[in-house]
Amino acid sequence: MKRSVRFWAGIVAVCGAASLLAQVAFGGASWQTPWQRVISQSFSSFLFSLCCSSLCIVALPWLAPKILRRFAAPFSWAVITALLAVLAAAGSLIAMLIFSLMGLVPARAILRVWMGEPLKISVISTLLFGMFFTVVGQLRARLDAAKLALRTKERDEAEARRLAAEAQLASIESRVQPHFLFNTLNSIAALVHDDPAGAERMTTQLASLMRSSLDSTSRPLVPLEEELRVVAAYLDIERVRFGSRLHYTIDVEEDARTVEVPRLAVQTIVENSVKYAVSPRREGGSIAVRASANNGRVEITVEDDGPGFDPSTASPGHGLALVRERLAMTLGSDAALHIDSRPGLSRVTLRFPRATALEP
Repeated sequence: MKRSVRFWAGIVAVCGAASLLAQVAFGGASWQTPWQRVISQSFSSFLFSLCCSSLCIVALPWLAPKILRRFAAPFSWAVITALLAVLAAAGSLIAMLIFSLMGLVPARAILRVWMGEPLKISVISTLLFGMFFTVVGQLRARLDAAKLALRTKERDEAEARRLAAEAQLASIESRVQPHFLFNTLNSIAALVHDDPAGAERMTTQLASLMRSSLDSTSRPLVPLEEELRVVAAYLDIERVRFGSRLHYTIDVEEDARTVEVPRLAVQTIVENSVKYAVSPRREGGSIAVRASANNGRVEITVEDDGPGFDPSTASPGHGLALVRERLAMTLGSDAALHIDSRPGLSRVTLRFPRATALEP
């Protein structure tokens, strides 16, 4: 395990501070003791501490996990205890060799001096501190493993929720697109016998519309300007069928054109107006599409002058119900669809904060 220079400098500083404290606590040093004497007496314990701790720092992180994995408790801790005793003996012997090189201990007396107090104190100190830091290290490793497992679980759950949301959105869109297509094909079928030329024009417009709006993108959100092109193309197709019975206007503020909306959401609402306000009435009807973006809020409204309808009777697969589901899936809980329908005026409004438009 690689250690930085700063780390080893910290180890040296800790060993030096511990040696000085040991002299004050157990060596009889006081503020009246000459500092040269204090440093001299502290140097030996500092060197023993540094040699033993360095060996433990290098060996334990590599050997302790292997021992704990290979041997079952309590035998694994007995092996670690023996390892610490060996490291303490080796560290204290290295310290004695350094003293000998410095001329402080005669070479022939190294083993005799080492087998006395230095070995005993080194083993006891290393066992106390080594076992403590080994236990702390194992607890920290388990905590890190638990945190990693928790983050992995949270990531997997978030991924599962994302995939479920995408699958649900795809399921909703798979019902919206054919709904629009089938209604248009029904309109073409109604014109085949009475107005073949109109049916042909309508088929060409539908092919162009499908190429430009549906096949070109799989994004759940599109700019409102792009959505309005689909709406205008759809109304032009229906105008072939209804002629002068269908009147429509599209009035959108410039700031609202770049707002992202669920794909085919506005078209589905307009299609609902055609179904209830234009198709069943001999005189036809008028449809108005308006959009504005003010103070960070977006409002898109589709109005018609039809006989109205009861929103509570709409089935879950109804077009407006699908729009409400797609709003929640793509724009979040702040988005809302409001329906106000009565004889002579039906108004469907989409409201949502501009900043919360998010793709799954």
